[in-house]
Amino acid sequence: MNGMSVRTQSPEEPAETVHRAGFACFVGRPNAGKSTLTNALVGQKVAITANQPQTTRHTVRGIVHRPDAQLILVDTPGLHKPRTLLGERLNDVVRTTWAEVDVIGFCLPANEKIGPGDRFIAKELAGIRKTPKVAIVTKTDLVDSKTLAEQLIAIDQLGKELGFEWAEIVPVSAVGDKQVGLLADLIVPLLPEGPALYPEGDLTDEPEQVMIAELIREAALEGVRDELPHSIAVVVEEMLPREDRPADKPLLDIHANVYIERPSQKGIIIGPKGKRLKEVGIKSRKHIEALLGTPVFLDLHVKVAKDWQRDPKQLRRLGF
Repeated sequence: MNGMSVRTQSPEEPAETVHRAGFACFVGRPNAGKSTLTNALVGQKVAITANQPQTTRHTVRGIVHRPDAQLILVDTPGLHKPRTLLGERLNDVVRTTWAEVDVIGFCLPANEKIGPGDRFIAKELAGIRKTPKVAIVTKTDLVDSKTLAEQLIAIDQLGKELGFEWAEIVPVSAVGDKQVGLLADLIVPLLPEGPALYPEGDLTDEPEQVMIAELIREAALEGVRDELPHSIAVVVEEMLPREDRPADKPLLDIHANVYIERPSQKGIIIGPKGKRLKEVGIKSRKHIEALLGTPVFLDLHVKVAKDWQRDPKQLRRLGF
């Protein structure tokens, strides 16, 4: 029988299920729906979502637990043509991550034609030979079926032009929760066999402080994106449980600094009579309490770190 083995099985004996575990990352140009998709798959807000490029600075991992598999999502910053030292450093992080994951999901919005930014990323992907690539057509709730069909054909063509085959092409709507489960079903078989890598219940292995900093940063950018596109960095200086509290009524004190590049930006963040900063505090505190499951006292200070995006010393200090 040419060395083929056939396993016969009695009806009572259940088939052995193979468990798979591995890493996937979603790539795509800014606002292609990567973070929203991560959140929809994990079922909880882990990656920050924002309608501004380069808001996801750190590798935030979301973990999808399933009976048959564990899918660990690595969120990389968008790959773009770098203009600053920070930009170059982010691009290096991206390429390294792509080479190390088990699956790459390339997000392309259904409502926008494939553009130069997408081609730039697809070309880079074509250079990473071994890793299976899944094309994910996001935001399908925004288009009719004809537009969607045209986009699916265009994506198939894009792979052919660059000399590689998509492992799958999957249309999804993370907002409408359409096909998100199917996407996970299609990614799982591409993962290596193996036991779970994280305990059940973990949603992310990102240090809590970094996630808290991201939540504050997201709240601080809301409403002022045009004025301060990415010149905000947040550092959580300390997190301490309040000492005089009974065990059943804990309170966590969080002290964080919001760094901006120029003194003139201070007024924008703080707002008239401190009103904006107060709103930022209230908003991010809600998210932080939901993340940690404990009441929080949040103490925010705004500081100037001159031109931090171009200064390697400051970049290191702010965690980049």
